[in-house]
Amino acid sequence: MTTTILQLLSFTILVVYLNHPGLVDATPDDSYWLLRIKSEFIDPFGALDTWLQETSMCTWNGITCGDDKSHIISLNLSNSGLNGAISQHFSKLTFLEILDLSLNSLSGPIPPDIGNLGNLKELRLFSNSIKGTVPPQIALLRQLEVFRIGDNLLTGEALQNIGALSELRVLGLAYCNFNGSIPKEIGNLKKLMFLDLQQNSFDGKIPVDISGCNELQSFAASNNRFEGRIPTSIGLLSSLQILNLANNSLSGAIPPELRHLSNLKYLNLQGNELGGEIPVELNGLDQLEILDLSRNNLSGNISLLNSNLRNLEVLVLSENLFTTIPATLCIKNSNLHQLFLADNNISGGFPEHILNCSSLHQLDLSGNSISGTLPPSLDSLQSLADLLLNNNSFTGEIPPQIGNMSNLNSLFFFGNMITGGIPLEIGKLQQLTTLYLYDNQMSGPIPRQLTNCSSLADLDFFGNRFSGSIPPTIGKLKNLVNLLLRQNELSGTIPSSLGYCRKLQRLVLADNMLSGSIPPTFGFLSELFLVTLYNNSLSGPIPESLHHLKNLSIVNFSHNRFSGSIAPFSGLNSLTKLDLTNNSFSGSIPLTLSTNLIRLRLAHNSLTGGIPLHFSQLKQLQFLDLSFNNLTGELDTDLSDLTTLEHFLLSNNGLSGPIPTWLGRIAELGELDLSSNNFSANIPPEIGNCSKLLKLSLRRNMLSGPIPPEIGNLYLLNVLNLQRNNLSGGIPPTIQQCRKLYELRLSENSLSGPIPPEIGTLGELQVVLDLSFNQLSDKIPSSLGNLMKLERLNLSSNKLEGEIPPSLGKLSSLHRLNLSSNHLRGQLLSTFAGFPSNSFLGNDGLCGQPLISCSELSLKARKRLSESQIVGIIVAIVFTSTLICLSLMYTMVRIWWNWRKVAISCSEKGGFEQKKEGEDWVYGEEIAKSSDHHFWNSNSMALVPSQSKQISDSDTARIFQFKWSSAAAKK
Repeated sequence: MTTTILQLLSFTILVVYLNHPGLVDATPDDSYWLLRIKSEFIDPFGALDTWLQETSMCTWNGITCGDDKSHIISLNLSNSGLNGAISQHFSKLTFLEILDLSLNSLSGPIPPDIGNLGNLKELRLFSNSIKGTVPPQIALLRQLEVFRIGDNLLTGEALQNIGALSELRVLGLAYCNFNGSIPKEIGNLKKLMFLDLQQNSFDGKIPVDISGCNELQSFAASNNRFEGRIPTSIGLLSSLQILNLANNSLSGAIPPELRHLSNLKYLNLQGNELGGEIPVELNGLDQLEILDLSRNNLSGNISLLNSNLRNLEVLVLSENLFTTIPATLCIKNSNLHQLFLADNNISGGFPEHILNCSSLHQLDLSGNSISGTLPPSLDSLQSLADLLLNNNSFTGEIPPQIGNMSNLNSLFFFGNMITGGIPLEIGKLQQLTTLYLYDNQMSGPIPRQLTNCSSLADLDFFGNRFSGSIPPTIGKLKNLVNLLLRQNELSGTIPSSLGYCRKLQRLVLADNMLSGSIPPTFGFLSELFLVTLYNNSLSGPIPESLHHLKNLSIVNFSHNRFSGSIAPFSGLNSLTKLDLTNNSFSGSIPLTLSTNLIRLRLAHNSLTGGIPLHFSQLKQLQFLDLSFNNLTGELDTDLSDLTTLEHFLLSNNGLSGPIPTWLGRIAELGELDLSSNNFSANIPPEIGNCSKLLKLSLRRNMLSGPIPPEIGNLYLLNVLNLQRNNLSGGIPPTIQQCRKLYELRLSENSLSGPIPPEIGTLGELQVVLDLSFNQLSDKIPSSLGNLMKLERLNLSSNKLEGEIPPSLGKLSSLHRLNLSSNHLRGQLLSTFAGFPSNSFLGNDGLCGQPLISCSELSLKARKRLSESQIVGIIVAIVFTSTLICLSLMYTMVRIWWNWRKVAISCSEKGGFEQKKEGEDWVYGEEIAKSSDHHFWNSNSMALVPSQSKQISDSDTARIFQFKWSSAAAKK
């Protein structure tokens, strides 16, 4: 039984082995590990679709098998679009000689187990997103010949164990974040041919041991932090063809030993701190094709001889300290194609011997001090494509021979003192794409022939004196991308043909004298990105066709005479900056504007209505200026979501209601101007939350209540203007916290109480401190004398008292002072003598220059005392006389009243007869005789009847005696 079972088991194992030998083998083959690797990659483009278990791995994409077909020796998945990390299972492919995973999107670190691939000769992982450091196990790959891991996110010291890789021929570490220095063990790499360390943070000195790499053909270490001198031992690298040490901090002289690099074709030492002269020994580099020594401190003679350097095609010596160009630099039949001598100290006239370099394609002499006129023989450079003579001191006119340079592509003459007009012959330059004439003194019209340059893409004439109209044939320039004619004297209208320059992206016609309206053909400029027309005399409405310009981003039509609605701008969703300041636009602000707006300036127009609700959606807005319009209503549109808003200007409108509290939630606000409106109620304390505010102006409103103490939270405030409101209460002492104030205006309010001495701590106050026309009282605080930068001080029309503190005399920057209309007294400081007298008027107790002297003031005071005494006596006499007169009058009235009573009494008793009708009442004979003039009429009450016209004196006496006696009896 047992024997049968054992036999059956042995047979089963044999069958399994014959059919599936891999199940019995303890070590999986390469296909197993490759499928594991496949499972860890993300393969969006199907580069691994052929990796199938049922097919031979030797047929799979990217795989090369060895002769026995059981192991792979090469895996090349370069540029396959793979994602994911580098699998640690690669270490199982022990026969692998070439691994290329370059140009993918791999991430994660380089697995340390990769050091197990002892047969690996080529490892290419460049151009991925691999992170971390280079594992030290790389030093175990003793067969490695090619190691390229550049263009990744790797960091750390990559070269510390590099000396162990003695078989290396190619080492590529460029475009990472490696640091550290080059170890001297680099000299162990005897077979190294290509060393690329560019664009890292390697530092220290280049070791002299580099000479050990005697097969080195290319050494590129640009854009690092290497310092010190260039080692002379580099001259021993006789196979070197490329030496690029640009953009480091190398110093000292260029070593003459470089002359031994007889195979050198490319030498780039630009962007270092090299000094001294160019060694004459460099003339021995007869294979040299490109030499770049720019951006150093080289000086002296340019000792390069074109007769020796016959293969030299590119010579770049810009941004050094050279002063002259040797005549030997250019010879006939040279191969020099590019000569760059920009930004040196070259002076004198145009170096005409350069014209011997007839093969030149690019000539750059810009940024020097070359003067004089341009030579007519410039046209001898028939191969020239780019001529850069900008930023020199050339004078005179552009020679018409320029039209013979038929290969010209770029012409840079800007930044000189060239005069005259544009030569008509320039119209022959059919290849010309760029013409920069800006910042010169050129004049005359823009010739119509210029529009024959059909290749023109960039035209910049800024800052000249060109006059006349823009050529009406400008529309022929179908390739025009940039047309910049700002700051000239151009007049006339904008030609409608401009609309046919359909590639136009930037149109700058500002600062001219253009008139008329914008042609409707503007709507054809579908590529237009920027248009500035400011400071002209353009008028009329904005054409509706502008709403077709979907790429329009920047518009500045300010300072013109445009009118009508601004609605055509409402459909431009790419708009980021819109400036329509100082025109005559009317109507309301469009309900919808681009939500990409960063700057919106509509000031100095006649816009009406309120602020649209849509403004709350302008999330990117930084600058909003709606001042000097006719806007009305309250600020009920909540703009607190405009978190990037820095400037909010609404001055000189008709806005009303309270200042909204939501302003305190705009954290980036730096300027708030609500002046000259009808805002009322209190200043909201929430304003104090705008901690970045630099300017706050609320002047000329109807604000009331106190200045909130939270104003002191505005630590960065430079300007505070609250004048001409109805503010009351005291000036809050917290204002001392606004330490950066240089302008403070609180005048024409109803502020009361003393001036806080804390104002004296505002040491940056400079422009003005104006507290005039308030109800401020008490003394002027002496701390104001600490405001040493203050230029204007106005405390007039308050209730200030006491003496002017002597500390104010120390304000050496003060040139305007007004303390008038207060209750100040005492002698003025001598330092105030230079101010006009009206600075102190209305203070009766002040004396001294420029007012009257204090002795005169005392004398006047005494005189005023004597005069007052005289006035007092006169008043007393007049008063006494008046009382006496009033007493006499009272007595006479009483007498008359008594006489009247007596007369009435006598009449009733018959003592007197009634006068006959028509008979006069008289006092006596003289009056009776005056029959023509009756002093009392018939209705008057008489004292005596005149029955007989003859009354004796005794009778009369008796009557008066009776009168007095009657009066006496009554008394």
